[in-house]
Amino acid sequence: MGKTFAERRKEAIDLGQSLTEKIKADGVDAPQKKQFMSQLVEVNDTLEQINTEEAFAKSQAAHAQGLEKAGAGQPGNQNRDEDKRAKSLGDHFIKSVGGPDGLQRLKESGVKSTVTPWFEKAAGDTLTTGGQGGATAGEESPFAPWLTDVDREVVRGYRRRTVIADLLGSGNISGSIVKYFIEGPIEGGPRTTAENAQKPQFSMGNPTAESDPTKKIAGWFKMTDEMLEDLEFVASEINNRGLYELALEEERQLLDGDGEGENLLGLRNRSGVQALEAAEAGAKGASEAIFAAGTRIQIATGMMPDALIINPLDYEQLVLQTDGNGQYFAGGPFSGQYGNGGVQQNPPIWGRNTVVTPAVAVGKPLVGALRRAATIYRKGGVRVEVTNSHADDFIHNRVTTRIEERLALAVRRPSAIAEVSIDSGVPVPTP
Repeated sequence: MGKTFAERRKEAIDLGQSLTEKIKADGVDAPQKKQFMSQLVEVNDTLEQINTEEAFAKSQAAHAQGLEKAGAGQPGNQNRDEDKRAKSLGDHFIKSVGGPDGLQRLKESGVKSTVTPWFEKAAGDTLTTGGQGGATAGEESPFAPWLTDVDREVVRGYRRRTVIADLLGSGNISGSIVKYFIEGPIEGGPRTTAENAQKPQFSMGNPTAESDPTKKIAGWFKMTDEMLEDLEFVASEINNRGLYELALEEERQLLDGDGEGENLLGLRNRSGVQALEAAEAGAKGASEAIFAAGTRIQIATGMMPDALIINPLDYEQLVLQTDGNGQYFAGGPFSGQYGNGGVQQNPPIWGRNTVVTPAVAVGKPLVGALRRAATIYRKGGVRVEVTNSHADDFIHNRVTTRIEERLALAVRRPSAIAEVSIDSGVPVPTP
């Protein structure tokens, strides 16, 4: 015969009291105490299960009794109000003590609660969560995992927007070198001639061949299988950052590559790119020097500049320039120039496409007909490959991720680009 609910409840309470005494005993180390606490939780679950089963058994017995009364012709709905589900916590309490009569008995006896604790504790043995510092000094709380909420959104560091590639022409390449020809110089030229006179001769030099080889930008990093499987959101952020770092190096190469070794030959270091000093152009300030650079490009190539690339600190100095009355040339914080029109976000300089980026140095804005003057040729796209067969990755449950791209930069009209040297009065920040 199985044990009664009372017997099962007593066994659980006795076990709870025993575990409580073990927790309070001297010489119990942290792992043992953690184990006892876990067992206490199981005891509590057992008591709740016993109460649930007992309540269900009583409900079934009451239901059977009601059916028997109904079969004998007795009113079967006399306890209908008692069988109704409680509408509130107070209603539930009144029903649990036996209705109004039971409640009156509780008042007369002075008993304030009908809940019996499943084990008794001393007054000073209050259970606590342990908080952030653990239950006691140097001891981790057994509830620590449940007290920590993890935000799976990784807070990213600063990501500079990469823009240079978008300003240039683009193309694909099937080989590994881009070769093109630059028109040679001309000697002499047609002139007016008299009747029966010898005609002037002129000659055109042979075109000069220029070559720009493709260069590879690449990098790799390792992760364990557990990182990929257990912390998928972290692994994803790492991969995204790897692609960003690749784009950042590409931009640096397009602008400042020196052509040495495996470096690209960037825009600023191309032979034939115009260099303009503000003083030499007779400019009174940075804005006039930038305009003069555009004029030099038009004279040399007949092309209209399509972009101005400028450092944020230089741009700030231009936008905040004022006239003799202290009014902003670019418009104030609340209205357009001299109160006309609304505020313009990031107003362009001289109406040109103005790209503000720290990719260019302070005091060195770049003006150019960039889309016509230069072209990026890509050999395929960005490749992201993952393998577990590199070195001893397989036996260590590691994977190696490799990211790379191949590209070439052809600058057919370097004179359509001008670098302006200005004194914006801004100190050059140190990295």
